[in-house]
Amino acid sequence: MKYKIGDVAKILGISPDLLRYYQKKGVVTPTTGENNNYRYYDAWDINFLIDCLWFKNFGFGIEQTAKLVSDSSYDDVLADMHARVEEITQSIRREQMLLERSEQYFSAMGRVRTMLEKCDLVYSPEFYLYLNRHNSDYENIAERQELSHQWLQYMPFVNRSFEIELKDLEDRTDNYAWGYSMGMDFVEKLGVPLEPPVTHLRSEPSVHAIFKSSGKDEFSPKHMKFVMDYVRENGLTVTGNARGNLVCSVMEEGRLTGYFEVWLPIEPKEGLVFAHPERFHD
Repeated sequence: MKYKIGDVAKILGISPDLLRYYQKKGVVTPTTGENNNYRYYDAWDINFLIDCLWFKNFGFGIEQTAKLVSDSSYDDVLADMHARVEEITQSIRREQMLLERSEQYFSAMGRVRTMLEKCDLVYSPEFYLYLNRHNSDYENIAERQELSHQWLQYMPFVNRSFEIELKDLEDRTDNYAWGYSMGMDFVEKLGVPLEPPVTHLRSEPSVHAIFKSSGKDEFSPKHMKFVMDYVRENGLTVTGNARGNLVCSVMEEGRLTGYFEVWLPIEPKEGLVFAHPERFHD
């Protein structure tokens, strides 16, 4: 039995334009009617078109699909399928990482409401840190800019991170540094190199807190006054700089408001219990 192009399109659920494309690529060779200019397809042609749908749904593009069906040897198809397996494997790995990162981000946002301006004791997460901005000034060095571009390519697996030196916390100055950080799980999966100025920060006993800042240029170490009060009230000894991440930026009462999670390292002492770092890892 012979079928017109519209009939084949209905049988296979494809557009006439796609069918014409496969015809142009030599996948099918319809015959021309004796008394008209209609092109007619038979079951043999439809078999080839079904093969096209088979390969198309593996994720091959239409051009490669046409070649696989009409102009590929056994070894050609085997090689193309091997390459597709590798592509799908990489895609699955990427999607798994994105799922993990999405869960971490969701968890961090959930902590905003429960931990805002509260302090508890935890082990800080272990991560790589790269700082490229001091107050509002970015480093105007070609090598640093290239490194910054590399870190931006790692998004969304990086955090926008800050560091506040202890002396600036104590004096409540407006000095701080910004850059990027990445948890060790993604460092390993992405193969991020550890070379200066990138630093490797180990997990350590810390005071953990969340604070917020609303409006342009309002971020300041002064927002951590409640953390320093907690340290003093509990007789704790700070052993290093405060480091943290921007959790999220949202609109509140018409102003852009940032929520920040921070860890301030302290000296452990008898009687203090620190939560496991994975609880807070992001």
